[in-house]
Amino acid sequence: MSSTSSTSSTSSPVTTASQPASVPAADTTKGAPRLRTPRKHVPGRPKRSVLLTMLTGLVLLYTLVPLVWLVISATKTQEGLANSSGLWFSHDFALWDNISQTFTYEDGIFVRWLLNTLLYVVLGAGGATLLAILGGYALAKFTFPGKRAVFAVVIGAVAVPGTALAVPTFLMFSKMGLTDTPWAVIIPSLVSPFGLYLMWVFATEAIPVELLEAARIDGAGEVRTFFQVALPLLAPGIVTVLLFTTVATWNNYFLPLIMLKDPDWYPLTLGLSAWNSQAETIGGDVIFNLVITGSLLTIVPLIAAFLLLQKYWQSGLAAGSVKE
Repeated sequence: MSSTSSTSSTSSPVTTASQPASVPAADTTKGAPRLRTPRKHVPGRPKRSVLLTMLTGLVLLYTLVPLVWLVISATKTQEGLANSSGLWFSHDFALWDNISQTFTYEDGIFVRWLLNTLLYVVLGAGGATLLAILGGYALAKFTFPGKRAVFAVVIGAVAVPGTALAVPTFLMFSKMGLTDTPWAVIIPSLVSPFGLYLMWVFATEAIPVELLEAARIDGAGEVRTFFQVALPLLAPGIVTVLLFTTVATWNNYFLPLIMLKDPDWYPLTLGLSAWNSQAETIGGDVIFNLVITGSLLTIVPLIAAFLLLQKYWQSGLAAGSVKE
């Protein structure tokens, strides 16, 4: 009995010494591929989409390539346009000379076209924005007989393209004796069904009815309520409508084409087209370098307007998209 216990007691330390308790187990996962844990979506952060990123890159490329071509081509002379690649510079840098020639060619007719365009934008686009503000506010905050009919007319006018109304407008203005005058371009530009509809929707969501009622209870008239209460709240929508009408008037081509014959009343779009058509006439000057430089100068004010008013424009587009 005692010999058995002594044997077991003496053999135990030997076993413990030969196999230490701290020996690590064999790493069976060594060499096995590590599984990547899926990334959790953080609330508030947009999900990444490879397809959407590729489509956005294609749209960006499609948008920037013509602009890059325009900027590079504006630095070339007439000979450089024919002897160099379209997306790379030529050996001579003639941007400043092209700009100087654009403003002085044909006794500075380009400056006259620029002033005409500014006139059409200020009176046409500015007037269209003012009418859209007044009409949209009235349709959004007042109830009157025939409001549904007005809504149907506005929606129908938005669906009708402007080119479809150009010929009837020309016939009407010719009987009134207004063709070949700046009024033939300004008056049709005052009507902006899309701007009216956009202002209508924006005023419905941006101006609380309780705020207007509080102003009326305090004794403010309708005119004072509009200018001091409603108009500041409509600022993002006003900027949005102003940008849309400005771009539409600035790029208007077909209406001045059928309304105007005197080059002194041409806008920039029609004037540059006339310069471009000179190459097709016998004995006409080939001035593609001036046409390209003029096109570059034409888009600079629009780019500046979008960059300066981008904050108000984005907030105006997003207004009313979330219902509280």
